[in-house]
Amino acid sequence: MYSLGLVSLLFWNCGTETAPEAETEVGEASVAEEFVANPQPVTEREVGTLEIGASAPDFRLAGTDGQFYSLEDFAEAEVLVLVFTANHCPTAQAYEERIKQFASDYGAKGVQLVAISPNSPLGLLYEELGYSDLNDDFVDMQIRHRDAEYNFPYLYDGDDHAASLQYGPVATPHVFVFDEDRKLRYTGRLDKTEKPGTANAEDLRQAVDALLAGREVEEPTTKTFGCSTKWAWKTAYRDKVEEEWRAKPVALEMIDVEGVKELMRNEDSDKLRLINVWATWCGPCVLEYPDFMVLQRMYGARDFEFISISADKPGQHDKALAFLEKIHSPVRNYQFDGEDIYELVEAVDPDWNAALPYTILLAPDGEVVWRHQSEVDFLALKRAIVDHEMMGRYY
Repeated sequence: MYSLGLVSLLFWNCGTETAPEAETEVGEASVAEEFVANPQPVTEREVGTLEIGASAPDFRLAGTDGQFYSLEDFAEAEVLVLVFTANHCPTAQAYEERIKQFASDYGAKGVQLVAISPNSPLGLLYEELGYSDLNDDFVDMQIRHRDAEYNFPYLYDGDDHAASLQYGPVATPHVFVFDEDRKLRYTGRLDKTEKPGTANAEDLRQAVDALLAGREVEEPTTKTFGCSTKWAWKTAYRDKVEEEWRAKPVALEMIDVEGVKELMRNEDSDKLRLINVWATWCGPCVLEYPDFMVLQRMYGARDFEFISISADKPGQHDKALAFLEKIHSPVRNYQFDGEDIYELVEAVDPDWNAALPYTILLAPDGEVVWRHQSEVDFLALKRAIVDHEMMGRYY
């Protein structure tokens, strides 16, 4: 992590389950009442990284806690650390706990850490989200701040890069350390080892320790490895990827009970297999189906595949195919060829109560990783996928 009357009747629950309510309260203040994100096209330009000795450019950015922040809000800090980071980036996620630990260790020493997301949602592809449950928009930043329990402000700069264009982060994460006069004294990496547990932000700590002790930073500039900044003008590749996706063919094959059982055993692949059983007459099925395409695009380049099974009657093949073509579902699509729907139910999962939609995630040996009757909570499903041992959030 979408008038009434006739539409409500049409899409009233296909089964007996009710969908989990979406969580809407995030943080202590209602950011939606004060700030609504509005990513804008930005003209392409050369972006240089702020040079050592330069003054910190001011900004006014919305935080995920419902407040707006500028440099003045951190005036009491002896040292100010700005970390440009991102929800989706594997490298940034690998450093999350180190950033939190740094903020905890140095908060009482007069050091203020502030995280800024520089990325524009306009410049980010579904295919770049394969290591995350979230994208880089403002709402998902609120979710990450809340669920990861960030102990520092997390600011959004995805509308027009107002701050990021002045600081020039080349990747996420990218650190900028300013002294009491807000002169840049260090810029670069947190440390040189991405894998969690192998380092503890030594480069950042050494720079800050030097400033607190009144010394010069020995190595004021380091290279920073990570995900490239997603500037708003980076759309050409997005268009190409979208064209390639739309060019993939959509087909619908018939499948019998034995074929369904074989799918459920998942012995013919080395991937997590997500299966959704749906029907054209099931309102919730139709409404949520496009989100499964998003999952395929997010995780399809990794050890993951999505398969659909239509529970429409065999005589409704053309109708089911027309829906899949309209949605554009270029995955393995099947339609059950039997007249006894309960044979399909038992073949998919004996614990399924037969209500549609039904979704199940299987490991390569057929082990059930996650299952859900009724509409899916896609945030929970994304986490079940990306946090599985076959996947993971970083390299």
